Amino acid sequence: MVLLGLVVAAGAFIFVPRHVTLEVVPTNTERQALCARMRDGEEFVLSFTHSVNRRPVYDTIRVARDHVIVVKSRYDAFGAGMPEHSTAEGTFRVAEDGWIEWTINRPMPEVVVRVGRVANHTLHLKGREIPLASLAVPGTAVALRSRVYSEFDLWKARCLR
Repeated sequence: MVLLGLVVAAGAFIFVPRHVTLEVVPTNTERQALCARMRDGEEFVLSFTHSVNRRPVYDTIRVARDHVIVVKSRYDAFGAGMPEHSTAEGTFRVAEDGWIEWTINRPMPEVVVRVGRVANHTLHLKGREIPLASLAVPGTAVALRSRVYSEFDLWKARCLR
């Protein structure tokens, strides 16, 4: 009976989904380009160069168990489509360092980004900088999403720690 209990416990440890991850998946293949083990509530940053004003933008995104939350954007100059004041959707403020922050805390099933040729989309994750162009051909749409994996799935997916 003890042996059976140990086998069941080991099986649960290996096969029951319980680890939150961030996945980057090109939408044209659905084949995972990146898997990173995350803590529920952990944040990462997606940076890019704005297409019109050519200035940097930093989007902070939080991972939850079954979705992601777009927390805020930081930018130092206005450009097309960039918020200029607070609305019912979000809060606008100028931070002490002079950067503009647009806070929205918007839950989403995933964030889809078309990998830019000039935008230099880059994930800032776990102390690493990962250009999206190293994960998918520029012009390709990639989905950034949260997924819960088992220990076995993590081993197969070779997630970053």
